[in-house]
Amino acid sequence: MHQAPAKPSVAEHRRGFTLVELLVVMAIMGMLIALLLPAIQAARGAARRVSCLNNLRQIGIGLCAYHDALKTFPIGSMEHRNSWDFSNPNAPQYIGSNGRQLAWSAFLLPFIEQGNIQEMLDLNTEYDSDENAEGAARVLSVYICPSNPRSEMHFRERAVCDYGGIYGARLLAGVRYNHTPNGTMLYNETLSIRDVVDGTSNTMMVSEDGKSTDMQWINGANVFRVRHLINDGPLGENEICSTHIGGGAHGLFCDGSVRYLSEEMAREILSAICTRDEGEIAGDF
Repeated sequence: MHQAPAKPSVAEHRRGFTLVELLVVMAIMGMLIALLLPAIQAARGAARRVSCLNNLRQIGIGLCAYHDALKTFPIGSMEHRNSWDFSNPNAPQYIGSNGRQLAWSAFLLPFIEQGNIQEMLDLNTEYDSDENAEGAARVLSVYICPSNPRSEMHFRERAVCDYGGIYGARLLAGVRYNHTPNGTMLYNETLSIRDVVDGTSNTMMVSEDGKSTDMQWINGANVFRVRHLINDGPLGENEICSTHIGGGAHGLFCDGSVRYLSEEMAREILSAICTRDEGEIAGDF
């Protein structure tokens, strides 16, 4: 006797999600992503900030090793200029011509395990000479802040650098050496620890300079005088700045320590840590 087919169960009728169910699931997933994304971005930003700090620590170890070996810190920028016109703060920085303009960061290479790169350079020629083209084009991760969203790692065929030497400060009116080199990275001159009268733990030597458009690790243009508060300088100028989440920037001090400097730092304190012998009291920072 022929039997009628069995009636499908309710479970057999529901072979997939309904449109409403899919929309609910998608909404929940969207909310979860929206909640997790800031945390993921913060974690990545923190990791990049730590990597930047480690770069400066390595640079600091190199500077201390340089001082131990040669009894001075490296020259800020090797120039063949005749003099500096201190009487006119608006005058061009360099007097004369045919300068090499080689940076501290080029002389430091053997002390940060990059001696093979320095061997590719001819430091008796200009930073942009043909002899220095190949070596200066090498991108060195120790000179690159991973938070900086660079699309190009070269400027005029020379590898870039996100860290600059502190020539001094022009932040306060009436500072004794307001127009002269009162920092620790100078032109045509080297300094030693005994020259840092204000104390090595209170005097900054290198800082982040992540928004300049012309920074190259071989080029002495990465030595600058601080004129603005942290992250407050005009875009493209050499100033203490970074692109880290939360603001602020790292600074490397003469004792080899690295500190994260808040962009809320008072002008007086910033001026004090950017100069070596002004007698200013930095206080807590």
